[in-house]
Amino acid sequence: MERSDLELVLAVRDHGSLAAAAVSLNLAAPAVTKRLAALEARLGQRLFQRTTRRVSPTAEGEAVCASAVPLLDGFKVLEAQLQERHKEPTGRIRLAATFGFGRLWLGPALAQFQARYPKVQVQLQLTEQLPDLAAEGFDGAVWLWSVHGAQAAQWVSRRLARNQRVLVAAPAYLRQHGIPAGLQDLQQHACLIARENGNRANQPFDEWQVVDHRQVKKRTGVSPASSRVVVHGPLSSNSGELVRDWCLDGRGIMLRSLWDIAPQLASGQLVRVLPDWCMPDADIHWLAPYRPDAPRRIRLLIDFLVAEFATEPWKAKAQALQC
Repeated sequence: MERSDLELVLAVRDHGSLAAAAVSLNLAAPAVTKRLAALEARLGQRLFQRTTRRVSPTAEGEAVCASAVPLLDGFKVLEAQLQERHKEPTGRIRLAATFGFGRLWLGPALAQFQARYPKVQVQLQLTEQLPDLAAEGFDGAVWLWSVHGAQAAQWVSRRLARNQRVLVAAPAYLRQHGIPAGLQDLQQHACLIARENGNRANQPFDEWQVVDHRQVKKRTGVSPASSRVVVHGPLSSNSGELVRDWCLDGRGIMLRSLWDIAPQLASGQLVRVLPDWCMPDADIHWLAPYRPDAPRRIRLLIDFLVAEFATEPWKAKAQALQC
């Protein structure tokens, strides 16, 4: 069957008569009658029952119509994509991202992307709470976790870069208070707690879940052991940047993403504490509500961000420090 055959069958079904279908297709009525008869003969099936008042699809005709709709939609999407390839991308992209990563890494990357595609307008909203992207008109978000479970089928989630949260402190703090020898020793130290709103699993902010990579069995694919430790300290904030400043000032130990503290690790302002332990579930992802026909400008942006962050540029600043 050809595309014109599918359009013919749907037009006859929708209008209920060959004459009306002919008008909608801008064809002569005899031509529609002849084409439908030829199609039925070729298939060896009667697709429509004809009466003096109405033309109704048979069971076989309904089956053809049911398949015709997604096939024709696919043709339209393909044509739009092919036409779009020959045009310079235009239009607005509205994004959400967390304050820290958005300012330090995403913002500069978006400026480069917009310079490459000058007819695209980029609007970036920084927030610590993931918005209802579809309801609030966002095209997507760059976030520090992906979507799991029942919601996954309704979302597009693509990892842009790997990342880890690591335990760090200023050398001055460790000289004064000592270096923790084990995970439970953290309970005897002043720990700086970031009470940021992007806590996906509703895990208590003062409960740090980390994994020991010394126990990873790479050949068998066994997941690393996970441990939780409840920490406390005199200082906490919903601002990760403020917590980082306190840590730099020697006020305690913090758990922080590598992308956020890479320069300070490289310069020695901060050092790793319990370097075999880290929180691995901090990868950077593209999140968006599922849509089968994402505009080319969105697809170009995703590919650009994947390429931009694939090398985890913060590692270069931190001398490739990782668990």
